[in-house]
Amino acid sequence: MEEQPNELRLRPGERIDDLLRNDLKLIQSAEVFSFSMDAVLLAHFCSVPAKGRVMDLCTGNGVVPILLTARTRASLWGVEIQERLADMARRSVRLNGLGERVQIDRLDLKEAPAAYGHGRFDLVTVNPPYLPVQAGEQNGNPHVAAARHEIHCTLEEVTASASRLVKAGGKVAMVHRPSRLADILILFRQYRLEPKRLRFVHPREGEEANMVLIEAIKDGRPELRLLPPLIVYQADGRYCPELLRVYYEPLAAGPVTEDSESAGAASPLAVPEETHTEKSSRGETAR
Repeated sequence: MEEQPNELRLRPGERIDDLLRNDLKLIQSAEVFSFSMDAVLLAHFCSVPAKGRVMDLCTGNGVVPILLTARTRASLWGVEIQERLADMARRSVRLNGLGERVQIDRLDLKEAPAAYGHGRFDLVTVNPPYLPVQAGEQNGNPHVAAARHEIHCTLEEVTASASRLVKAGGKVAMVHRPSRLADILILFRQYRLEPKRLRFVHPREGEEANMVLIEAIKDGRPELRLLPPLIVYQADGRYCPELLRVYYEPLAAGPVTEDSESAGAASPLAVPEETHTEKSSRGETAR
């Protein structure tokens, strides 16, 4: 019999965080990493099918598929190579009563096409490690190191698996660092993923982008839309209205856009996590 939400037991060092939307919650631990802005933006940016099958690679503690349950009636899968994270994600799924909609598997993403079949998914999302193994010093915490550096998978391996899993005409959405954009575009076309939507995320106006969101269609026709940039912080240091909608309004089926109605003033409480790009630059633990 499936374990009931109120019977879930936290492991030492774990906590339950409120995702601040749709009554969703997530089990997290300071010993591993906490989800951050990049995962949340990916869950809002991707074009989700109304139904069908959705796969999240490098799912970590499962935040992306859990968030996506509020945007689609599709069945969702999450693949994570680290057993501790996969276990946290499974328990978060049960905590939210989503066992019939979300499946978390402990699996190397390179093996996913053989395990699930080629061309079986309408959408594949991925928030992969950003840094090549040789780039910079690796964190002493193996969970954090695997989240930041391509220890278990390279960008090409991520792209290849996503392309094999998604059906022709299906979509692949990724969040990454702008410094890897040229590599991403080359690899996407190499693996028959035609870039269609691209959006840069900037910490503040006048500063370089520190994230890029990109969505491609398998075997699509060439035509790339460069969307308006997202500027995270206003001049007064507060989140921009779009970020307030992303974090505090209930999730809906369509992606959040600049054209949505403005949100009200932000609460001074419950400030969301920064991007892991911002935190890693200061040596803090984040994905």
